[in-house]
Amino acid sequence: MEALAAGISQVADFITLYGTIWILIGTGLYLTWRTRAVQVRLFRHMVKVVFSSRGGARGGISSFQAFCISLAARVGVGNVFGVALALLAGGPGAIFWMWIVALVGMATAFFEAVLAQLFKVRASDGTFRGGPAYYISIGMHSKALAVIFAIITAITCGIVITSVQSNAIASTMMSSANTDPMLTAVLLFAFAAPIILGGIRSVARVTEIMAPVMALMYVAMAVVIVIMNITDFPRIIASIVQSAFSAQPLVGGLGGGILAAVINGIQRGLFSNEAGQGTAPNAAATATVSHPVSQGLIQSLGVFVDTIIVCTMTAFVILSAGPEVWGRADINPANLTTFAVAHELGDWAIVPMALMIFVLAFSSIIAAYVYSEVNIYFVTKSKIATWGVRVVSIISVVMGALISLDVVWASVDIAMAVMTIVNLVALITLAKWGVAALKDYERQRKAGIAEPVFIAATAQLPEDLTTGVWVKK
Repeated sequence: MEALAAGISQVADFITLYGTIWILIGTGLYLTWRTRAVQVRLFRHMVKVVFSSRGGARGGISSFQAFCISLAARVGVGNVFGVALALLAGGPGAIFWMWIVALVGMATAFFEAVLAQLFKVRASDGTFRGGPAYYISIGMHSKALAVIFAIITAITCGIVITSVQSNAIASTMMSSANTDPMLTAVLLFAFAAPIILGGIRSVARVTEIMAPVMALMYVAMAVVIVIMNITDFPRIIASIVQSAFSAQPLVGGLGGGILAAVINGIQRGLFSNEAGQGTAPNAAATATVSHPVSQGLIQSLGVFVDTIIVCTMTAFVILSAGPEVWGRADINPANLTTFAVAHELGDWAIVPMALMIFVLAFSSIIAAYVYSEVNIYFVTKSKIATWGVRVVSIISVVMGALISLDVVWASVDIAMAVMTIVNLVALITLAKWGVAALKDYERQRKAGIAEPVFIAATAQLPEDLTTGVWVKK
């Protein structure tokens, strides 16, 4: 089994190095150019839009709730486990490449969300459904490719990601708090079953509170450590930048080399912030908003929060702890961040860290279920299929906590690479739609309209929009 996992990892590294990296960064740069760097020009406006996005749901899911669903998936074990894994395998330089993925990925995330909103449809329960499968089918007129993407995404999110996240929870709870995996599995079932069986609205209500609170608690703990070691901040940032372009082994016992830094930074950055992966747009589409661009701005800011803030905080905590922590023989990605925090704050922090990791990863689990259900709904409107997704997701959560998932962990990067490449091709093909929506939004703002309202017939789109959602009522 270990040999199989190693073989799959080699394939994943090959795909990342010769495929995903170039397409991901290239697409981000292209979309940055098409929008005149929307992630920079409208950054302050993004923050304003987020803080005014809790209302306006009109019985559906608010823009803020949709943001929290995607934030719940982003701010999870990728920020704790993923950063630790990137540092151990790629050295400090891996963090630099995570930054690059995030900065260009903000434009990618913007386009994903705008297209998801443009091509969304109304479901039978009154909520909206959308995402890459929908904009590939409706915008690119390719139903076959859309179905393939939807099936891959449904399986990856509903089985692979849910089990990987629960496996990370069980590993962390065992190494940090000596918790039996069976107890972790029971707790996960008790929390996950009622929420997942309650459907997408149930997830929205939970993540609206859970995701921001846990993310803020984690960031607050990291900020305390940053302040305690503020004199080390310039040195650590310098080591991250220098190590990104150094072919020499990096600091102490951490891994290193340009290739290791690039591969691990890109892989873990993508796993953490999801920009371009095609999962977050499934959440973005569920929001009830007045204009697609407003949700695009919110989702773009989510990438910034996830990687530039939270992942950087994690890296600083680990690098501040020094070789006496990350050079220990018993260190692994599941416990590195926890032990680094405990080294700085004291052993009392181990239990709170384990709890935070539990909640962060759990929020990612229920968000992954949403992505799976949205894509299954695209393939078939059958209620049996919808309930099947919910049951399978719950089973995957329980099994992930109980069994070894070396092969599944290794397969995640391949599954995400396939999803990402298909989605990025769609984004490039449909870029003119996103640009048209952005121009319509900015025209209205220049005209003094505080909250632009999108009407498809007057937005100067490349083609007629046939979803029936964006019509004047």
